[in-house]
Amino acid sequence: MKKISILFILPDLEMGGAERIVTTIANHLPRSTFEPKILLLRKEGGYLEFLKDDVEIVDTKTPRIRHSLKPILKEIRNRKPDIVFSGFGEVNAYLAFFIKFFPKTKFIARETNVVSQHVTRKEIRFFYKFYNNYHKIICQSDDMQNDLIENFKIKKEKLIKINNPVDFDFINEKLQGLEKPESYSSDFRNIVAIGNLSPRKGFDNLLKVFFHLKNEKLLLHILGDGRDKELLHQMKKDLDLENVIFHGQQKNPYQFLIFADLFVLSSRYEGFPNVLLEAGACGTYSLANNCPGGITEIIQPKINGEICNIDNHQKFAEKILDILKESHDKVAIKSSIASRFAKDFILKKYEDVFLRIGKLKE
Repeated sequence: MKKISILFILPDLEMGGAERIVTTIANHLPRSTFEPKILLLRKEGGYLEFLKDDVEIVDTKTPRIRHSLKPILKEIRNRKPDIVFSGFGEVNAYLAFFIKFFPKTKFIARETNVVSQHVTRKEIRFFYKFYNNYHKIICQSDDMQNDLIENFKIKKEKLIKINNPVDFDFINEKLQGLEKPESYSSDFRNIVAIGNLSPRKGFDNLLKVFFHLKNEKLLLHILGDGRDKELLHQMKKDLDLENVIFHGQQKNPYQFLIFADLFVLSSRYEGFPNVLLEAGACGTYSLANNCPGGITEIIQPKINGEICNIDNHQKFAEKILDILKESHDKVAIKSSIASRFAKDFILKKYEDVFLRIGKLKE
């Protein structure tokens, strides 16, 4: 039987959510049926070392996304994959216009965010006029799906909702033999937040929350890097927040999650936050901002976490203190995530989509 060839497209394999998902899918697709390849604009990123050796990397050596379209189209034309799977919003948008030029290839877009919140540049939004050219569009949450229908007139039959998978085997392997981070103090409760240091992740609001907690025996550990790094460091200084520690990007964030007393998600919007799933997979209770992006699909109140509006900084601070007074069942937290988002369950959905679309004929 001829294998179904899939060309995944990403900018790189840095330690982000979309990169993690594509790595997981490519690693676990059965090789008897599928032949996965990953096209990168730049062959770099922490997930490269986790990718199986039989997944070919196509490196276009393109430093900027706006220069990437020509080499991407060239590779599609030369390789003639059965399926092109584009996993990055801006590339998804540009690629939509050219799908009709490849009648023998099926195109799937995987959205990573609530588009109307995330895509603000007019020149990129223009290309969403052609988004119905995709054979299928994968959304991770109801919020993403409804947004595309209501704001971009995407046909409902084009959309498939598939939540993000959690690879418990991978996480448990990374947790083997770990000790509590040196920065964790036994005299303090340790709270963790993880994400790119950008406006979308709302760390500015989180710092304002901790201004109300500066006299409490709490430490906030922020993991991640990004363009707002200097701004947030200055904000910490201006607010005199000695109880906030920036750790930069961490290769193994699970060390911080497993020993945390609480995980906090402060985002203004999300797609379907992997880090919220991974906190639960570590048995860590979460407090999430009430934002678009599948938060209510992940959080089961009083079981694996709670939801609160972070714009009310005082109220959010009080909610943190209330949660820390309670005890939470780590086994129940893990079960809550495993029963709905375990890797095998979610990957089967991807396989089914690839099988159906890979066998379709024009």
